[in-house]
Amino acid sequence: MKKFLLIFLAFFFALFLLYPLFTLLGGAFYVETQFQGHTLRHFSLQYFLIIFENPFYRECFINSLLLAVWTTLFCLLLSIPLAWVFTRRIFPGKQILSRLLLLPLILPPFVGAIGLKQFFARFGSLNLLLNHIGLIDLKHPPDWFGSGGFFGIILLQVLHLYPILFLSVQAALANLDPSLRDAAQNLGARGWHVFRSITLPLAMPGIFAGASIVFVGAFTDLGVPLMFDFQTTVPTQIFNLVTQTDNPLGYALVVLTLALVAIIFLLGRKCGEGNYSMLGRSAVHSDVIRLKPAAGCVVTCSILFLIGVSILPHLSVILQSFAARWFMTVLPAQWSGEYFTEIFHLELTTLSIRNSLFYSICSAALDLLLGLGIAWLLAREKFKGRSLLDVMAMLPLALPGLVLAFAYFTAFSHPPLDPSWFGIMPAHSAWIQSFNRVWLSIFDPRQNPFVLLVVAYSVHRLPYIVRAAFAGFQQMSVSLEEASANLGARPWQTLLKISVPLIGANLIAGGILVFSFAMLDVSNGMVLAQESRFYPMTKAIYSLMGRITPTAPSIACALGVLSMLLLAASLFMASRLLGRRMGQLFKA
Repeated sequence: MKKFLLIFLAFFFALFLLYPLFTLLGGAFYVETQFQGHTLRHFSLQYFLIIFENPFYRECFINSLLLAVWTTLFCLLLSIPLAWVFTRRIFPGKQILSRLLLLPLILPPFVGAIGLKQFFARFGSLNLLLNHIGLIDLKHPPDWFGSGGFFGIILLQVLHLYPILFLSVQAALANLDPSLRDAAQNLGARGWHVFRSITLPLAMPGIFAGASIVFVGAFTDLGVPLMFDFQTTVPTQIFNLVTQTDNPLGYALVVLTLALVAIIFLLGRKCGEGNYSMLGRSAVHSDVIRLKPAAGCVVTCSILFLIGVSILPHLSVILQSFAARWFMTVLPAQWSGEYFTEIFHLELTTLSIRNSLFYSICSAALDLLLGLGIAWLLAREKFKGRSLLDVMAMLPLALPGLVLAFAYFTAFSHPPLDPSWFGIMPAHSAWIQSFNRVWLSIFDPRQNPFVLLVVAYSVHRLPYIVRAAFAGFQQMSVSLEEASANLGARPWQTLLKISVPLIGANLIAGGILVFSFAMLDVSNGMVLAQESRFYPMTKAIYSLMGRITPTAPSIACALGVLSMLLLAASLFMASRLLGRRMGQLFKA
């Protein structure tokens, strides 16, 4: 059983992880030239030079870097004080507010852009309200989103990503030994000085880890710039080049993005290195302080205000989904629920819902099988290459969805074998041509993206299942499996009849997470689904926003509300099954 699993996993990772990445590198670093009727390939950096010499692509990189830097800075400004308050103070509503802060995670930011544009556009709700009370003149309304929507993209990314950084910083602060702060205070340090010299340095590993995730997420975000039609970013240019599989600039842009992501994670790891060990942990004793009623009320109201701003995209999407008429008015002038019935009658939306359900269920099932096998090998078996398997299973965490999607599209859109590699003429290579035809019929996303979408969703979320199942194996006594083996059960029988039932909650919760995140995945669906009959829900929403019919935005928002409810229910079910252990799934 172990040998079979290892062979299967080696084949799976070689085909669906290493092969696409090596194809990506080959397309970026090797140039084809013609010499005496033969095609020769040689190593070259000319594609990268073209990008850096082109002022348009330089502008794209600058814009993407600025978006990522500003998003990360604002997330830090929000998350560090929030995490400190939640860790070190007691105030009214603390428990419920800590849960409400995670609400932005249940809506993809590019969906929130639909409704938010209605609020902050030049003639949107905010400017109309300000004009109504006499603060502005609609002849020269302020542009809240900046040129091309630059500030709007930052706002949406901050509102969506700051909870991730908040969770990371909060975990880092909660693990600090309070006796170190006591020692500093006994030596005369107070307030800000203690925070700056003791608390903040010791929390740096968590801060850098969370900030790295936020930076990479903002840099590689595709959906929000597309919704604002902000074309001068690296992700939007990669998306525009994705169907041009013979254009090497797409390969070079993706490799540069991958290199930047690797540098950011390495810098985050380097900056987080050092001696952060403590003699004790936060459990030694508690120094959490209860705020006075007035101060507690201020903190509670401030956090409620932040939550209100954070869910503004959600509220705007809900309002837009019920808006039968919303033009030059602060709120919709007419209301209707017909758009929710429309999404079940319109061919594009019904197909997208069916496709998303099908893709997500298949990817969750595949991940359950892969994750269970990998976790069992890592937790219960000893073999050469164990560390390598662990790395391969966790590697997708470091690969942005856009990079993986582009690698899949380019790797599987071409025949994998060339007769010239074998020194034979094309006329005598019938078996190679047959193999290539079968390959393209299965994997070519331009013909049918089903296989690649299922695999892409699975590979991208595989670490969640592995972590969930591995945690279950760690918490289950190995003596139960040994007793089964002593009674003559084979390893696969022990796994199915003993291990799986005992870690069932972990597997179900991980499967729910894979399913829900696959339903709302943006990059893979946008890149790999090229025809409308294969669109998932996210690309259907984007397609609806490209239509000129007046009802299209409301239908798109209704579809967004449906996806939001689905993800909220999925996360609730997963959290009920895993409880406090759910947070372990998101620790890199």
